[in-house]
Amino acid sequence: MARTGPFEIHYREYENWFEKNIFAYRSELSAIESFVPADKRGIEIGIGSGRFAAPMCIETGIDPSFRMLETAKIRGLEVIAAVAESLPFIDSCFDFALMVTTICFLDDTETALKEAYRILKPSGSLIIGFVDKNSPLGRLYQQHKKESVFYSVATFYSVEEVVSMLEKSGFQDFNFAQTIFRDLTEISDIEPVKAGYGEGSFVVVEAR
Repeated sequence: MARTGPFEIHYREYENWFEKNIFAYRSELSAIESFVPADKRGIEIGIGSGRFAAPMCIETGIDPSFRMLETAKIRGLEVIAAVAESLPFIDSCFDFALMVTTICFLDDTETALKEAYRILKPSGSLIIGFVDKNSPLGRLYQQHKKESVFYSVATFYSVEEVVSMLEKSGFQDFNFAQTIFRDLTEISDIEPVKAGYGEGSFVVVEAR
């Protein structure tokens, strides 16, 4: 069953996080955007309120939360109520797919990744942004998991675990970027984006 409860009830708090942590949000955008191909047909799986799809001109997305979809529509996005484990699209119809902090809320990660693989063209790419569970922020989120209205239902993964799941789903040729090198309360400007992983709390992996 899709973990939509917190997003239906606390949708305003979800939106407020991006305003409160504007530089962390912009840092995440910067880390992701270098992997998003221009002038290609893409989809965001777990589009939420459209905070990432809209600035990157990704016009299509799916999400199981109706509250989130309503906000995404206001941002001018074409959205469909669906879950990542059963995407309502034909095979090989997208050039790329994006997931941002979605993987930790999936009920069946393996099935979801196989579905992403199915809808991508042979040369397509899957771009996943997530909080590395072995990073300072990842450890903090896990430590206070029960206190969070969102992460109380989340499953955190390490980079190695995400790569392993991607490989099992048929993906290969991985590229990485990382950002968020300080505590969120200390970020007062856009954080740098570095290649690789192991230092930054927010990691982006591109798989083909």
